[in-house]
Amino acid sequence: METINWQTFKETLVANPTLQLQFQYAEDKWVDAAYHITEIKQAPITSVDCGGVMNAWTEIIVQLYEPENQQQLRAMEVNKALGIINVVERALPLNPLGVVKIEFGNSTFDTRQLLPNAFTIDGDNLIVDLRPDAVQCKAIGRGGSCGTPAAKPVTQLKNLATAAACCEPGGGCC
Repeated sequence: METINWQTFKETLVANPTLQLQFQYAEDKWVDAAYHITEIKQAPITSVDCGGVMNAWTEIIVQLYEPENQQQLRAMEVNKALGIINVVERALPLNPLGVVKIEFGNSTFDTRQLLPNAFTIDGDNLIVDLRPDAVQCKAIGRGGSCGTPAAKPVTQLKNLATAAACCEPGGGCC
């Protein structure tokens, strides 16, 4: 599954300001219409994978809170979500290439970070389809194997004992 970056996510919202913003986190499972966007986090990640290679990327995490015992028939309008985003971006410029994750959980669904998979317009709703992230091995993705450091170039050593003539005056090695 290809990830969606912050710029694409925000542009989709900007293009649909009057729609209701809905999140589907599993088949026939929806974040309750009374949800709140409680915070937006920017997380720079630096890691070293099992092959010894350093990796770096940024994640933009939108946290949703589903209050208990709060009834609401319609979800937040996209314009309201954009207002929250504007407040956040005035204080914290967000990396447009950051990978978007939606953090959500409720009493029947353990809190986790989900990836926006697709946007769908259905009537007055902009639906964000969420899917779980998958664990990956970056070494295997580069053609290596998990747990095996990347191959290092082999340096050819020269036996100087057999090349004694080379290191005499006029031998061309100095």
